[in-house]
Amino acid sequence: MKKQLTKSPNNVVLTGSLAGIAEWIGVDPTIVRVIYVILAIFSAGFPGFLLYIALAVLLPSGRNRNNDNYGNKNPYNRNTRNPNPYANEHKQRKQAEKVNDDDWSDF
Repeated sequence: MKKQLTKSPNNVVLTGSLAGIAEWIGVDPTIVRVIYVILAIFSAGFPGFLLYIALAVLLPSGRNRNNDNYGNKNPYNRNTRNPNPYANEHKQRKQAEKVNDDDWSDF
């Protein structure tokens, strides 16, 4: 089975598009990046910039959705390590003090 052309999930600089192309071809991603920058410079930069945006939008993500490190299970997501401090239902709420309406000494 041939490998599909997807963005690289591991070797990402901006979007992983060029690294995905390099993995698909089977070469080092640095070589593809250098060739892309050289071609973008010789094409006056603008078409190369538009091509990169098109690659970033059109190439599918190479992430495995069944991976344990995706989404909320990501170890870099702080919400998985720090529980919600407001979720504790067993804490008693602070009781409000009763205010005497007859005391108008501040005015």
